[in-house]
Amino acid sequence: MMRTGILAASMAALAVLAGCQTNSEDQILASAESQVALRSMQSRAFETTDKIQTMRSVIATLQDLGFVVDKADDVLGTVSGTKLDGYQLRMTVTVRPRGETQMIVRANAQYNVTPVEEPGPYQQFFAALEKAMFLTAQQVD
Repeated sequence: MMRTGILAASMAALAVLAGCQTNSEDQILASAESQVALRSMQSRAFETTDKIQTMRSVIATLQDLGFVVDKADDVLGTVSGTKLDGYQLRMTVTVRPRGETQMIVRANAQYNVTPVEEPGPYQQFFAALEKAMFLTAQQVD
């Protein structure tokens, strides 16, 4: 009699837990969609093959936006900078070739140690970088 009660309680608990299970496929798709959206905020393609000039534009843009450049590596194509303005915003930018005619610039920002997933800092960076890249292409100082 006691075994029947325990067995019935166990079956009921399993039924309740099974009803709470979320579809892992839905979770993976939602996560993949959010990663694609984040990556599209973080990346821009530029019509140039000059990696060094692109990196110089990235460095100048970060400095214009109030960042202190901590590290730049032309071999790896990375630039890191920190901005202190009541909070610590760190941005790491990578520059790499894409095909025969383009460079991809990808920015990754963090407030303190929290990844930035809202578009504001990325939009501000890329708007300034696009202007710098345009002026460089037109050879305007």
